[in-house]
Amino acid sequence: MQQHEFTAFARNTEGRGASRRLRRSGRAPGIVYGGSTAPQPIEVDHNALIHALKREAFHSSILTMKFDGASQRVLLRDVQMHPFRNEILHVDFQRVDESRKIHIKVPLHFTHAEDSPAHKTTDAIISHVLTDLDVSCLPKDLPTFIEVDLAALAVGQSIHVSDLKLPAGVSAVTRGANDPVVVTAIIPRVVVEVEETAVAAEGVATEAAAGEEAKPGDKAAEKGPEKGAEKSADKGSEKSAGKKDDKK
Repeated sequence: MQQHEFTAFARNTEGRGASRRLRRSGRAPGIVYGGSTAPQPIEVDHNALIHALKREAFHSSILTMKFDGASQRVLLRDVQMHPFRNEILHVDFQRVDESRKIHIKVPLHFTHAEDSPAHKTTDAIISHVLTDLDVSCLPKDLPTFIEVDLAALAVGQSIHVSDLKLPAGVSAVTRGANDPVVVTAIIPRVVVEVEETAVAAEGVATEAAAGEEAKPGDKAAEKGPEKGAEKSADKGSEKSAGKKDDKK
C-alpha cells in the first residue's frame, strides 16, 4: 500500500486575523485531535496540501504526519475551502488508534462495465448512485477502495450494498435496515416515450392509409343513391305534367 506523508508545524496563533495572515504566507491552518493527546493546532504548506488533496487515496487512507520530529498516523476528516478561490481555509486531522475501529468513507471503483449486458443494450444507462461507501474496520484492514464488478449487470437490475464483496474485517455502515442501491441499469423514460410515440404514429398512419383506400368506394356509393333519387324525382315531375296536359 502506498504511503502518504506530509509535514505539519505547530501553530501558536489563533483567530481569523492570524489565520488570514497565515494563508497569505503560504500556509494553511489546521488541527489534529483524537487519541490520548490534547488537540494540537497545526499549520501545513498550502500548495503541497492542495496537490495532495487531488489524490483520491489522500481522502480515504491512513496518512503519516511528520510533526515535531516524530511521525503520527492520522486520517483526513474535514477540509474547508474558500467559496470561489482555490484556497484552503482550514483542515482537520484525526489521530489513529490501532486498537480501535475507524469509521470512514471509502471510494468505489466500478469495473467491467463494458462487458455487462446493460452496456451492450442500445440506449441503456448505467447510473452510479453511490460513489463511496461508509465502512467500519480496524486501521490495518482499511482498503484504499472497494471494487464493484458490473460484468453481470443487465437492464432493470441493481446492485445493492449487500451485494458488494468487502475485504476481510471490513463492514458497511448503513442507516437502519436499509440496503442502499449502489448502481443500477435503466433505459431513460424519454427514450421509451419516443419509441411508444413512434409506434403509435405508425398505427395512425396505417389507419389513415386504410381510410383513404376506402373513400373512393364510399363516394361512389353515396353518388349512386343521390343520382337514383334525382332521376325518380324527375320522372315523377314529368308524369304529373303529362297528366295535367291530358286533362286540358
